[in-house]
Amino acid sequence: MSKLKIIECPRDAMQSIKEFIPTDKKIKYVQSLLDVGFDTIDVGSFVSKKVIPQLSDTADVISSIDLINNKTDLLVIVANIKGAEIASKYNQISYVGFPFSISENFQMRNTNKTINESFLNLVEINKIVTRSEKKLVVYLSMCFGNPYGEVWNLHKIDESISKLIDHGFNLISLSDTIGSATPSIIEKVYGYFSHKYSNVEFGLHLHTHPKSWRDKIDASFDSGCNRIDGAIQGFGGCPMASDNLIGNMPTEKIFSYCQEKGVETSINPLKFEAAYNYASDIFLNYH
Repeated sequence: MSKLKIIECPRDAMQSIKEFIPTDKKIKYVQSLLDVGFDTIDVGSFVSKKVIPQLSDTADVISSIDLINNKTDLLVIVANIKGAEIASKYNQISYVGFPFSISENFQMRNTNKTINESFLNLVEINKIVTRSEKKLVVYLSMCFGNPYGEVWNLHKIDESISKLIDHGFNLISLSDTIGSATPSIIEKVYGYFSHKYSNVEFGLHLHTHPKSWRDKIDASFDSGCNRIDGAIQGFGGCPMASDNLIGNMPTEKIFSYCQEKGVETSINPLKFEAAYNYASDIFLNYH
């Protein structure tokens, strides 16, 4: 591995918090993250304000941060065509993410559409994103297990991935939605698809229990992953996980692992410490 791309996800960390975090605090936090030097920051989403009120100020945050002389890209999540149209108007945004699932049940829960309906939307969204000179990231959820009793295996995952690739999608983040991935499953899934489709950039979006992060990072690196999502202190994660300790992969653990193994990142350690401290101020005061 030449260099690890770390995608910091304040959006995922904040979205389930009930108490509204003031916009000026979000702006200050995102600005501190921009100073760190992450490859990409998953900054917010353009979805219904009724569904995720915490992120209703995403446009204000994006419009207020200073991106001058900054090499970090911004990513937002959308769930439909309207969201993609809004995202396309912001030059500050480089990536647009869409949650797509191999699970019919989860797709309905997440976007209120079937897999087939969502795929048709995805094709249209990609046209909008491409016209505005942005890149689409497909977050392929339920890649590491299924809690609904639906069929789950490599063939099932491959059906979705091959269809995405046939339609020109080449940036796919394999997502462990509820923290169910074991190290062996991570190696099996990521290793298989990254070798079979070597011209596609695969990322990993993992959720984890605080005690099992290292085994999952080991498996990710052993599989050849060079793009991984994290959230400082592991805040956030899927509310449908059975264990309330399941959160996002802690970015500080990813970074310390990279330092230990001599893996190159673009992170500035001192700036990271400042952002880490500011994260504590936000997330420990808003619940």
